[in-house]
Amino acid sequence: MPVHRSALPRIRALVTAGAVLLAVLSLPRPAVAAESAPGAPPRGSARMGMGVLAHDGRGGLPTVRTTRTEGVDVSSHQGNVAWTTLWNSGVRWAYAKATEGTYYTNPYHSQQYGGSYDVGMIRGAYHFGTPDTASGAAQADYFVDRGGDWSADGRTLPGVLDIEWNPYGDACYGKSPSAMVSWIRDFLDRYRYRTGRDAVLYTATSWWKQCTGNYAGFAATTPLWIARYASTVGELPAGWDAYTMWQYTSTGPTVGDHDLFNGTPDRVRTFALG
Repeated sequence: MPVHRSALPRIRALVTAGAVLLAVLSLPRPAVAAESAPGAPPRGSARMGMGVLAHDGRGGLPTVRTTRTEGVDVSSHQGNVAWTTLWNSGVRWAYAKATEGTYYTNPYHSQQYGGSYDVGMIRGAYHFGTPDTASGAAQADYFVDRGGDWSADGRTLPGVLDIEWNPYGDACYGKSPSAMVSWIRDFLDRYRYRTGRDAVLYTATSWWKQCTGNYAGFAATTPLWIARYASTVGELPAGWDAYTMWQYTSTGPTVGDHDLFNGTPDRVRTFALG
């Protein structure tokens, strides 16, 4: 059936509109974070050691500190931090949460990351990994682009992957040990590619055994930050014969999470330089 000439502009407009709609629908959609399990905290609220008390308990404070250097780790849970108070109490290094998954950035990161630097501390940033929401490489990119980068200024510590119990659901994020190891490797490899530094791995031995099968293959290149609220670090994950940092309590002064670097302040500076 012939088309009347007067109808052609309308037909062309409809064809164009349809093409635009098809193009929009075919665009890749951003990753959406998995829903939390019923009764779980809201996404973005995770922080270092969130599951340590529940799964590992508490057993005293370190008895030897003479060759170790006090530090803290903070997140949005602490809000604006009294950095001068911490400095005056002997804290010399700090880590601030920067990101989680590919969906959350700490709104207090600037005050925490910059404020610790301004009082003289050596500081770094950490990422709370959620292996059920996006790939390790995607999360490493998200972290580096939003505060997790490293610079050789002697005051910036390498980024940290916080990998521990899932506060939103299954402890191992629904992954088998081999799949979890692959996810962690994906993150670490991407971070090294982006920054030139090996990221630090924060974890607890009991989680590591449960969720990676006590994999030993990262120890040769990856510094360990062990979480254990006790008088000693106890057993380390397979492959590591020493730790770089130790989160020893969630109930310390000024901010709860306190840590020890396994060395003097000069060693902290050396570690920052790489």
